[in-house]
Amino acid sequence: MTASINRLFNDDSLRSARLALDGLSMRQQIISRNLANVDTPGFRAQMVDFESTIRRVLDQETGVRMQRTSAGHITAPAETMNLRVTNRPGGILRADQNNVDVDTELVQMSETGIQYQAISQEISKKLQLLKTLVTDR
Repeated sequence: MTASINRLFNDDSLRSARLALDGLSMRQQIISRNLANVDTPGFRAQMVDFESTIRRVLDQETGVRMQRTSAGHITAPAETMNLRVTNRPGGILRADQNNVDVDTELVQMSETGIQYQAISQEISKKLQLLKTLVTDR
């Protein structure tokens, strides 16, 4: 019974959604940092590409997984996304060597917010479906 419950709540869709929400949250932080440094001489706009990291994490998990059948068994390490923040390519350098573009950052912030909301809604729908399945029995 425990194994089937774990499969319900630890499937690839929920796992990738959780990783995506973590990545989108990090992206919002980076965008906020960019906007906060719009007038800092020499500051370069940064970005985070979490999508490729999610693909890598999920691809690594397609192999055989250890099953924990006893409380004494060692659990698998928690999933971590080692997100890398890099300088955003392109952009126009101003005289102070700063390339933060407020319009670009605001568009990125809006897109990230919309993506976060969409993924959150999908998670809510899935959990509601699971709740319905459990309560209708």
